[in-house]
Amino acid sequence: MKPESWYKAARFAGKLRRRSRKVHSWPVIETIPGISVVIPSRNGKDLLAAQLPGITKDLVEIPSEILVVDNGSSDGTADWLCSVYPRIRVEVSPTPLSFARAVNRGIALARHSHICLLNNDMIVEAGFFSALLNAFQAVPDLFSATAQIFFPPGVRREETGKAVYSQPSPIDFPIRCDEPFPGEDHTYVLYGSGGCSLYDTAKLRQLGAIDPVYEPAYVEDLDIGYRGWQIGWPSIYVAGARLEHRHRATSSRYFTEEQLEEILEVNYLRFVARAVADRDVFQALWLQALNRLRLRAGESPAARKALQAAPGIALTGGPRLTPKFQERLLLALSAGGIAVFPGHGPIGNPRTVVVGCAPRPGAVMISSVESLQTPDPESLAICAEVVLVRRSDGPLALEGVLQQSVRKWRPEAAYLGKAEMSQFAGYFRACGITTLTCPSGL
Repeated sequence: MKPESWYKAARFAGKLRRRSRKVHSWPVIETIPGISVVIPSRNGKDLLAAQLPGITKDLVEIPSEILVVDNGSSDGTADWLCSVYPRIRVEVSPTPLSFARAVNRGIALARHSHICLLNNDMIVEAGFFSALLNAFQAVPDLFSATAQIFFPPGVRREETGKAVYSQPSPIDFPIRCDEPFPGEDHTYVLYGSGGCSLYDTAKLRQLGAIDPVYEPAYVEDLDIGYRGWQIGWPSIYVAGARLEHRHRATSSRYFTEEQLEEILEVNYLRFVARAVADRDVFQALWLQALNRLRLRAGESPAARKALQAAPGIALTGGPRLTPKFQERLLLALSAGGIAVFPGHGPIGNPRTVVVGCAPRPGAVMISSVESLQTPDPESLAICAEVVLVRRSDGPLALEGVLQQSVRKWRPEAAYLGKAEMSQFAGYFRACGITTLTCPSGL
C-alpha cells in the first residue's frame, strides 16, 4: 500500500476507536516520607560512576534510598555497585527490558512517599532533590515535579524541562521544550520528563505505574503525565532542580537515529490512541498526527512505517474513563502560552486573586499579555505570584490558569476587570469567592 492508502485506513480506524481500555491500579502500600530514586541502567557503569557521587551527596539530608535496575548489563555493573555503593539496592534483569518495564521493577520496590525516575546520563546539581520535594508542599495534588535540564557546553539545549504541546507548522512534532524565562518557576507543564522527575508514589501506583506498551522507550512519560492530569493531578516545572543531560548516552549505543525516530513516531500514535479520552480531542490530535506523517512520508522512512502501523494502533482502543480535568483545558494550559513567576510578597489576608487588574500587595495576579516575558520588578515585589497568559492562546488557557490558581491558593476574594467580570464572575462565586470590581483596569 502507498502512504495515502495507509492514511485513509488510519483515519477510518480512528473513527472506529472504542473507549474500552481500563487501567489496572497497583495495590496500595504503606510508604515512609522521603525519596526513592530509581535509575535504570544498561551497561552504564561509567555513567553511574559519574552520576552517583552527586546523587548521594544531595540526598544526605533527605530520608531516601537509591534503586538501580541493572538492565541486562554485561559490564559488571551489579558487582561494582555492591562493592563501591553497598547501600544501593540493585535489581538485576538478566535480559534487557524496555524503559517502562525496567523502571516499573524499581517502582515496585520503592518504599518512600516520592519516587524520582532518573536516567543514568543525568548529572544533578546541589539542591536538586530538595527543590523537587518542596514543590509538593506548594502545589496541591501535585503528581510530578520535573527538573530544569541543561546540556554539556557546546551542545544545543534540546530539552529544558518546560514541556509544551504545540505544533507551529504541520510537519513539526507536537511536543517541544520551551526556554524558561528568568525567574519563572512552577509553571504547569504537560508532563514531567521520565528521566528527571519526582512523582507522588501513591498516585503513580494508582495509575498502574508506567505503561509497558511503549517499547522500547519514548513517550511513556508523556502518557503518565497526561493520565495524571486527567485525574486532576498537575505536573510542574521546577527551576531550582538543575541537572545536565548527556543526551542518549545509552539509547544511541543500541539504536540508529532512524530507528529512534520510528520508535518516537509509533509511540506517539500509541499515546494518542490509548490515553486521550475525550472523543473530540482524540479526533483532532489523531488527524493532526496522521496529516503530519503523510506530509513527511515522502522523505522519512520512520514516518512511513508509523503511518502503516496507525490503523492497528487506533483499533487497540482508548481509555474507559471520564476525565475530572477537561482535556481541552489541559491542552490550552500546556501549549506554551503560560508562565508562572513566584513573587516576593507574602500571600495577603484575605487571600486575593486579581485578574485583569493592577497588582495588589499580597495578591496572586493573573494577567493576559501579548507576549510572555519576565514581569516588571514592581509587580514581583508586592505580589505573592504573577501568572502571565498569552492572549493569542484564547479563553481556555485563562480558564485553566484560573482553575489551577484557585486550587493552589484558595483565595477568599477576587478582583476582576470589566471583561473578566463578565467571563468569570460566575465561576468565582460558585467557588464561594467574593467577587469585586477592579478599582482600575489594566
